Amino acid sequence: MKISGNTVFIPGSTSGIGLALAHALADKGNTVIVGGRRTDLLEKIAAERPEFGTVRIDTTDPASIRAAADEVLAAYPDLDTVIAMAGVMKVEDWHRPEGFLESAEAVITTNVLGPIRLIAAFIEHLQTRPSATVVTVSSGLAFAPLKATPSYNASKAAIHMLTESIRLQFVDTNVEFKELIPPSVATDLLPGQRDSSFAMPLDDFVSEVMTILESQPEAKEIQVERVKYLRYGEARGDYDEVVNTLNTADPHGN
Repeated sequence: MKISGNTVFIPGSTSGIGLALAHALADKGNTVIVGGRRTDLLEKIAAERPEFGTVRIDTTDPASIRAAADEVLAAYPDLDTVIAMAGVMKVEDWHRPEGFLESAEAVITTNVLGPIRLIAAFIEHLQTRPSATVVTVSSGLAFAPLKATPSYNASKAAIHMLTESIRLQFVDTNVEFKELIPPSVATDLLPGQRDSSFAMPLDDFVSEVMTILESQPEAKEIQVERVKYLRYGEARGDYDEVVNTLNTADPHGN
């Protein structure tokens, strides 16, 4: 993936990592289209950055994804990059069904079915481009679980393996698949996370991501240094220590 000259659609970019990444990519000379459910946020973003495209999309709704894809491709036929940023994280108690079932269904619908449906909506178009990129978003918690968020952990592990698998299928094509693996970042993904002392400052995270994209264009996984503690616990042989540290020290690890 080249660092500039792309046309990038980022569903789930009206706040947090997605919005910060949209600004950073635009500043590097990319055409950026932000997508989200809330039209008031889209209007605010458009007022602040008139060069941004804005599209309403609800990634839990297949019809909304199809409509958004049609709108994006009609307005931006040069689209060559999709970053599947939309995601939710919920605290669950699995001792009783009422403590987790509704939440788990919502998390899996957004975090797993959402990216799958997004890829389905754009993959044929992307294969017509000279080069194209799909960026999925997993988490450090795909590799070491936070006990409070079982469905979130599982959804991100699914995204990791899905990305690994699809990448193998597309190895002889013009479409590359990258996996962005955030650590805990200071956003509103969970209540209190923005102010957590354990969370990586958002600007620092996005700055490091952009450096990786520029200096390591062939990288399959976009890993900031802080996430490697979670990512490689099993490989290092200290997985149990990582899990224990995560669950005793960081209530907002993601």
